[in-house]
Amino acid sequence: MGYDFNFAPDRRGTGSLKYDFALARQRPEDVLPLWVADMDFPAAPEILHAMQTALSHGVFGYSEAMPGYYAALARWFEEHFGYAIDPGWVIKTPGVVVALAIAVKAFTKPGDGVLIQPPVYYPFRMVIEDNSRQVFENNLILKNGVYEIDFDDFERKIQRVKVFLLCSPHNPVGRVWRSDELRRMAELCLRHGVLVVSDEIHCDFAWHAHTLLPTLRRDIAQNTILCTSAAKTFNLAGLQASNIIIENERLRRAFVKELDAIGYSQVGVFGLAATQAAYESGGPWLAALREYLLGNIAYVRSFLQTQLPQILLIEPQGTFLLWLDFRATGMDASAQRTFLEQKAKLWLDPGRMFGAPGEGFQRINIGCPRGTLERALGRLKAAFDLL
Repeated sequence: MGYDFNFAPDRRGTGSLKYDFALARQRPEDVLPLWVADMDFPAAPEILHAMQTALSHGVFGYSEAMPGYYAALARWFEEHFGYAIDPGWVIKTPGVVVALAIAVKAFTKPGDGVLIQPPVYYPFRMVIEDNSRQVFENNLILKNGVYEIDFDDFERKIQRVKVFLLCSPHNPVGRVWRSDELRRMAELCLRHGVLVVSDEIHCDFAWHAHTLLPTLRRDIAQNTILCTSAAKTFNLAGLQASNIIIENERLRRAFVKELDAIGYSQVGVFGLAATQAAYESGGPWLAALREYLLGNIAYVRSFLQTQLPQILLIEPQGTFLLWLDFRATGMDASAQRTFLEQKAKLWLDPGRMFGAPGEGFQRINIGCPRGTLERALGRLKAAFDLL
């Protein structure tokens, strides 16, 4: 079956966070938004059919996952990552960020330390600071165009924290951690009694092989909370459904207790239907999407190299979010924002929001039709030509 990713419906006027709230977020109304990490593509036909079936039933009471849901989840992760999931390990939450916050609350006390690796997805810092915990930073090092882990610093910091929030694949820098890197971090966490909470929501967008942390070794799996969702893979973020995998029964009970404390119970009926359909039947759609996104990456790479060499693409190993180095332009963060939003009429995510090491960078979402990217980069080139 063919899929036309060159087409995307007009999202304006639909309550889209990406398209309808520029003025509310102090941006010009006419900016082209390539910031928040959802895609512009309609969901796979099989997902839409499952949701339409649920809609046609007409009753939207409390719902729970049926056995087919867990079977689809288990089959997907077994086939794609070699990970056999027991249904009893699965806890559903209304999003991975919620799961990160629950884990921080369940396994630390106010004042305890939590380790992150900036520049990193900004809610990591938020769920720590908003819960009165202390942020410890193991800053990634950019070396010859590739981000690396400072393991000496990691080992020093890991002795001062209770939880490590791992981003794998890493958002925004696009690194897909090698198994030896993951193993080394996990072993240091085991040695110092630190729990790993691994956000692997972008696992289906690793452009080569991705290693799920719990697959490394049984003792590592017993010290891991694995956060997954079909939200990024199948563009279902608005349905608020995530699957948190916790093999260790003690950890699972503590996590559920904290989840119960906020009064949360079931995922909505559409989230359940869409997630099950995605993992049951979404493979061909995803394969076509991955090919299209790789084409988008190639387009951006070529355009920057030939038209805007002052902007450097950090070569992505995963995700549909590209990390662009603007430092050679000589603009500071404030000047970059003014230039991008007022001159180029583009809304990107400024690197500083991901932590101090992100200063001078911008994150751009390429989960859109090629024509949208062509317009965006055309605007960028035209704005630079007027400098």
